[in-house]
Amino acid sequence: MSRTGKLVVGITGASGALYAIRFLQQAPRYFNEVYLICSDQAIQVLQTELELAVTRETLGAEALLGQAWEGLKVLQPRDYFSPPASGSFRHDGMVIVPCSMGTLGRIANGSSDDLLTRAADVCLKERRPLILVVREMPFNQVHLRNMLLAAEAGATILPACPAFYHRPRTLEEAVDTVIARILQHLGIRQELMPEWGT
Repeated sequence: MSRTGKLVVGITGASGALYAIRFLQQAPRYFNEVYLICSDQAIQVLQTELELAVTRETLGAEALLGQAWEGLKVLQPRDYFSPPASGSFRHDGMVIVPCSMGTLGRIANGSSDDLLTRAADVCLKERRPLILVVREMPFNQVHLRNMLLAAEAGATILPACPAFYHRPRTLEEAVDTVIARILQHLGIRQELMPEWGT
């Protein structure tokens, strides 16, 4: 698949809003456009965990990244006429970061009920990369079965599990070990974390 410079990003209400923000901060380096879909619960978690003064109406690059970026296209969660809802819209894949267990369950079972899960379903049917950065602990048997179903359908299950062998000194550096792995699974030569042995 030739690269388009376009990526779809979903943020759900799972704990771990910092993962979403750190990923979006890296996105302008590698993508011309990011189509962002946030659930209502995601906005609540952004407010709670990061104390961001963000609402559905103010959701955008300045609220999320602290600066303007014309490449960030914020979509409404019920707008099925937006580009990611159709398989004819070409893009480089989708990342859901963090991905709640409810969202995982709907994707794994083909039960899309909003734009976020519809866009994920499109990725699976079109054989585009779909990376689910799941965030929960512990996993119950339903969670594990849904992860297996999603993986069998073509998704990459990438749990939000930071690595520590590079000795991160801050919370952000620990989070960035996960962001680096997301970028690698999108086929990007990232510079956040050196490859092992280099």
